[in-house]
Amino acid sequence: MSQTLISSVLACILSLAFSSPARAQTPTPTPTATPPASDIFVIEVGSKRNKETEDLEPNFSEPKKITDYAGYNNQPFFLPDGHKILYTSIRNSQADIYQYDLKSGKTTQVTSTPESEYSPTLMPDGKNISVVRVEKDGTQRLWKFPLTGGGALSLILENVKPVGYHHWIDDHTLALFVLGSTGKPNTLQIADTRTGKSEIVAENPGRILRKVPDRNQFSFVHKISDQHWEIKYFDMRSHTIASFVETLPGVEDYAWLNGALLMGKDSKLYAVRPFTGRKWTEVGDLSKSGIKRITRIAVSGNRIAIVALH
Repeated sequence: MSQTLISSVLACILSLAFSSPARAQTPTPTPTATPPASDIFVIEVGSKRNKETEDLEPNFSEPKKITDYAGYNNQPFFLPDGHKILYTSIRNSQADIYQYDLKSGKTTQVTSTPESEYSPTLMPDGKNISVVRVEKDGTQRLWKFPLTGGGALSLILENVKPVGYHHWIDDHTLALFVLGSTGKPNTLQIADTRTGKSEIVAENPGRILRKVPDRNQFSFVHKISDQHWEIKYFDMRSHTIASFVETLPGVEDYAWLNGALLMGKDSKLYAVRPFTGRKWTEVGDLSKSGIKRITRIAVSGNRIAIVALH
């Protein structure tokens, strides 16, 4: 499928979706926790024409399960080519990073250490990945590993901990979800790897941090109260925060799809375009494929990776 056709397909899907009205979770697992079993599925996005109305309607391929190990398989991250996916898998009580190749169907192990690694993210240099590493004493910090496996590993931020999730803004700036402690909330922080320092910019963030398309901003979920969550953005130029839209009730995972926001709840996918005043609209139902509990979403071009609990 050409890039032009992909863009047209996605535009049709989102145009259709927006033409009609529309609890806190545990951060990065630790060796003492037993996270629920989950699998990762990849869906190709296309379109079909309604024979009665002649309108283009969204068409999702049959979800393809890319994980074959029974247990925790989570935190998918697409590499830039859109054909390879990094993810975390816990096997024999050990969390490591794996890579799945959509073309060959091959799975390879990227990290293999006595410690546990989570949240794989390609670094701006394109050669290394950053991970949240649970060290022997339980400390959670950000580490760097070669994408090809093997080689030397190194600590990225020595004094910022415990890190739960992260997002690279540029080659030396990070947005971090940092876990709180007794009486202190989780915080959203901006860190500079050149100085090793970070600053708090918000409290009670959600775990998903993403670049806002075509803007010098990143987005996050702000958990204002137990019943009120909003997807907001942080502007790197003005260092200000503003709101895009309220989340679906109780859902904190989201992704950007062609300028719109995508969320999953139970077996269904929903989308909304910010600032339109419209509500979340259902764009897909995966229940016939046996998917009932969508917990995470990642997007690359015309592909969607979802995580579903068993």
